[in-house]
Amino acid sequence: MHTRELFLFLFCMLLSLGFINAQAQIQFLTKRCLGGNYTANSAYESNLKTILSFLYSNSTHENGFYNATAGQDPDKVNGLILCRGDVTAQECQSCIINKIGQEIMTLCPNKKEAIIWVDDCMLRYSNRSIFSTLEIQPTAALVSVANSSYPDGRSQKVKELLDSLANQAAFHSSTAMFATGVIQSTYTVGGIIGFEKIYGLVQCTPDISQNDCHRCLTAAVSHLFDCCKVKLGARVLQPSCSIRHEDHMFYASKASAPSPSTLVSPPFTPLTNTTNTEGKGRNSTGVIIAIVISTVIGAIILSILYFFCLRSRKPKEHIDIVDVEKINNVESLQVNFSAIKAATNNFSNDNKLGQGGFGDVYKGRLLDGREVAVKRLSRNSGQGEVEFKNEVLLVAKLQHRNLVRLLGFCCEGQEKLLIYEFVQNASLDHFIFDPIKRVQLDWERRYKIIGGIARGLLYLHEDSRLKIIHRDLKASNILLDEDMNPKIADFGMARLFVVDQTHACTSRIVGTYGYMAPEYIKHGHFSVKSDVFSFGVILIEIVSGERNNSFHQSEPYEDLLSYAWRNWNEGTAMELVDPTLREGCSRQDVMRCIHIALLCVQENEADRPTMASIVLMLNSNSVTLAIPSSPAFFLNSRRMGSEVPSGENDSRATESTASANEMSLSQFDPR
Repeated sequence: MHTRELFLFLFCMLLSLGFINAQAQIQFLTKRCLGGNYTANSAYESNLKTILSFLYSNSTHENGFYNATAGQDPDKVNGLILCRGDVTAQECQSCIINKIGQEIMTLCPNKKEAIIWVDDCMLRYSNRSIFSTLEIQPTAALVSVANSSYPDGRSQKVKELLDSLANQAAFHSSTAMFATGVIQSTYTVGGIIGFEKIYGLVQCTPDISQNDCHRCLTAAVSHLFDCCKVKLGARVLQPSCSIRHEDHMFYASKASAPSPSTLVSPPFTPLTNTTNTEGKGRNSTGVIIAIVISTVIGAIILSILYFFCLRSRKPKEHIDIVDVEKINNVESLQVNFSAIKAATNNFSNDNKLGQGGFGDVYKGRLLDGREVAVKRLSRNSGQGEVEFKNEVLLVAKLQHRNLVRLLGFCCEGQEKLLIYEFVQNASLDHFIFDPIKRVQLDWERRYKIIGGIARGLLYLHEDSRLKIIHRDLKASNILLDEDMNPKIADFGMARLFVVDQTHACTSRIVGTYGYMAPEYIKHGHFSVKSDVFSFGVILIEIVSGERNNSFHQSEPYEDLLSYAWRNWNEGTAMELVDPTLREGCSRQDVMRCIHIALLCVQENEADRPTMASIVLMLNSNSVTLAIPSSPAFFLNSRRMGSEVPSGENDSRATESTASANEMSLSQFDPR
């Protein structure tokens, strides 16, 4: 190995093992430019300059937080600043004036709303009210370049740390909604056991309530675990709060929060400071050199061991099936075929409830009197033994009021059957798409159904012991009980993720066109955001009473998503609403649901909210929603709405989709 190659190899290994943190000394600036435009030399610009002057001069305010208002509507400007809780008043003022102030007018030129984040502070202004209001959008995430060598164990510790700090910041009045702490983690690399500390910081703007602070931090943690769990360091920035974790101490020791049982309050270790005097630099030189030499030697040894460990390890083939032996865990649910045959009157057509992509569903009555729904897989269905066992294993472990409950299964010879609780009112599509039955679903019931579906998905994605991607969420897979409570069904295509996994890829594209996310159809990539896309489609269908896979306007030709977007963009979103709802619905709730749906169906999966954020948006009108861009469209798709064969590859799926419609946001004003 040449000297240059050896150096690059050792540098990369040091980076991957955390001995070098490439982001630690890098200053960052992140911005979000929002809202409409103001005219140069206008009253709004004059008020903006006034408010910025107020903020600069008051940046030494207590707790590093200050807000102010200048002017009158419609040219009123609201502004606020927030400095990190561990910086001094002088450092806060320097951050606001030197890092943001000198460039503020050029960062978001002529924009009526902007948020600027830098290392130690945030500045925000808007033409709307932003004080004492919980806002989690827009969200920005920054990560270190290095990945953890043991992501499973580290991610659990990171979550433990951040959850604890969130409670401290929100509910301990002495913290001023700011908390820091450290937790110790054990790991093994190349057979060597090591220990490291993970440092964390959370902060809310102190003008929001304690509960809103906790909601904001919880949403930020959820976003972090969607985007960057494998990283050695990451931060999530939201208008009302921020979180950060690193493998090194990045805050001042005075900010350490009261330590819970899982935390260790970190001792303050002075770092090299460019403002030190020459004498101080000489006194610490020997210590620094000793630390650097010992660290490098240790890193080189670990790097060599790690390198040979990787070379000797055989690559592990990814197996896209469920471990067959795990089926034994649910043997107690196994039912004899003869019992099911008797319960369904030998699968009589009179007992047939419907037909799905993988077989028929029958109503039955067990010997103990319970009514059940029996899913009988067809012998030539795409769902074979793998999908069948997948559904048994997944659903048997799930317990939530908005998920259909598995009561038993049968696997004898060629017969594969699943026994579910019987849900009286069939599926959602039997109501919202029926011109007569849809009248039974007033807005109050539809809103209740929307909330139930969201809570069921949140349970699958985050709250259950397993992390599950449904992959075939659609109106026909939402069942309604006697009280019209929704229950998510049909987990034959679902995928189980490990604790810290965020994405997966497959060449077997399965699902229903019209509900499938574009990244899944085109490339086989799926994640929790794939389900979020499907939820957005269902949400638009519930509001409109129209099927996405069969709706179109002849002039111009539009599918349901493009129709919804055009009306929203033109300020005529109520045209989308089911005519049976327009008289008795809450216009505010309907508009909010359309807004949320458009955020869910964004082309870029990173722009879609998580289910945790969606549940929060549905339950709190104080949460300000981000401005959506044009969604992913499926125009002119001849096969839209058809089931995708389980063996179909993604190239066939891609051929049936049209390119996304590019639309400008320059005139967008949903308010």
